Amino acid sequence: MKWFGKKKDKEIDDTALESVTRGLLVFAHPTTVISVEEILKDEGYSIRVVSPPPSYRTGCDLSVEFPLEFEAEISELLNSVGMAPLDVVPITSKGMEPLHFVRKKEFNGRYLMIRAANMKMTVDKISGKIVNISGGGCPDVPYMATEMIGQRLTDVSSPGEVGYSLCAYSLNTSYEELVKELGA
Repeated sequence: MKWFGKKKDKEIDDTALESVTRGLLVFAHPTTVISVEEILKDEGYSIRVVSPPPSYRTGCDLSVEFPLEFEAEISELLNSVGMAPLDVVPITSKGMEPLHFVRKKEFNGRYLMIRAANMKMTVDKISGKIVNISGGGCPDVPYMATEMIGQRLTDVSSPGEVGYSLCAYSLNTSYEELVKELGA
């Protein structure tokens, strides 16, 4: 019956001592996340849009990661504008880390693809031209692709100015990352 014995003091679980500094704001709709991102950035909060862990997906594949020390202020602000989150969850190391929303991949040292959620934009690093746009299933994706492919990254309107869907938001994130990455 040794397995019913008490844990010795030396065997204290290290995760109990872990400092939790970030949290997730969980919402039902991606459009709410996009609006909340704008509000919180305008207010100066250090936030980022991420994909929530699978256990916290609500049909919306986006959530907002924020500094947990500002939970009360942020909750009050969002309540005052009618955008209260469904849940506020502290991020711990036990399966709670949000997934990377943005990923980067190079091809043959010449092409750079940035993926944000399911939307991908690829640019020729030498010419600065957009060579591919793919992903998503929103009705504005073909229009954005037609308008942007073959154009220089610096010569096109950002997808956020052209489209209004979650796909346009994700493609805009890819676009902004490419502009930063290539210094365009």
